[in-house]
Amino acid sequence: MGRYYSGDIDGKFWFALQGSDAADRFGVTGEQPNTLSYYFSEDDLEGVEEEIKNIEESLGDKLQLIEKFFENNNGYNDKMLAEAGITQDELRDYADLGLGKQIRDSIKENGQCGFEAEC
Repeated sequence: MGRYYSGDIDGKFWFALQGSDAADRFGVTGEQPNTLSYYFSEDDLEGVEEEIKNIEESLGDKLQLIEKFFENNNGYNDKMLAEAGITQDELRDYADLGLGKQIRDSIKENGQCGFEAEC
């Protein structure tokens, strides 16, 4: 069982790593009750791109390490991450980076990005 988001973009949050409110970090706060509702417009694009850049800079060389890790593995556990030198925080940032890129791409392609995220 997992938590999903759907709307202009669709996906699944990373299990036990990525919160349903992960998109908050890109400048729009989700609305509750049972789901978080997000709506990003072209006005939000600059902030989304800025946060993507911040995450990429924060990860630095680890970004390539994580990408290579997932080229060779279709899953992970704590032992595998430790052996690869990847922390939970780095993996969380990597997961959020993927979400941010989906948001950015939807805004660029559609002029907006709206989606519901399960809590």
